Amino acid sequence: MPVPVVILASGGLDSTVTAALAKAEGCALYLLTIDYRQRHRFEIDCAKKISVWLGAHDHKIFQLDLGLFGGSALTDQIPVPTGRSSHEREHGIPVTYVPARNTIFLSIALAYAEVLNAKKIFFGANIRDYSGYPDCRPEFIQAFMEVARQGTRLGQEGHPIEVLAPLLFMTKREIIQKGQELGVPFEITSSCYQPGPDHRPCGHCDSCLIRQEGFLDAQLPDPAIMRSHL
Repeated sequence: MPVPVVILASGGLDSTVTAALAKAEGCALYLLTIDYRQRHRFEIDCAKKISVWLGAHDHKIFQLDLGLFGGSALTDQIPVPTGRSSHEREHGIPVTYVPARNTIFLSIALAYAEVLNAKKIFFGANIRDYSGYPDCRPEFIQAFMEVARQGTRLGQEGHPIEVLAPLLFMTKREIIQKGQELGVPFEITSSCYQPGPDHRPCGHCDSCLIRQEGFLDAQLPDPAIMRSHL
């Protein structure tokens, strides 16, 4: 019988490749998407389509209004940075960082995993492309697993829940190539922080630029860009 696992599914490229890897391992996928009133909420529609493609056993969409706090270009009226060089993106914590977002998301996923008796949570953290985000580091993941061990019934009974980020040290090129091997439908994923009319990617925010560079390095066209110009 397939082992149940929880997948934090944003609708983006990284989380979709992560989910595809879990599927390739024969896991029973239980997707969890957080609607946190993010600027780029179109990604939630993408997550729904991805769930169908994956044949997920279930797909929960959790409502959480982090706009009440603000503090990020993704949840507040702070402008999204555009046109930044790779050097600029690699230094400092960007204003697109949502305070404690992965801590919050993983806590919700942890509760869902306990209900399912799932021993693994997968999420698409990547340190090489998002080095400025403190909650995408291996130290953070290890610390959160200790929280999970200490603060859950499963952990105290000797069955701790593992948090897996299989893309953590991969380049965007490697992630895209892996996704291609797994047949990931990149055309239904969304990476843009501020999609324009008809949900077209802006092409200038950090996430768009990183995605563009990844497809260029992989020597592949981005189907999402092609779709947006149809």
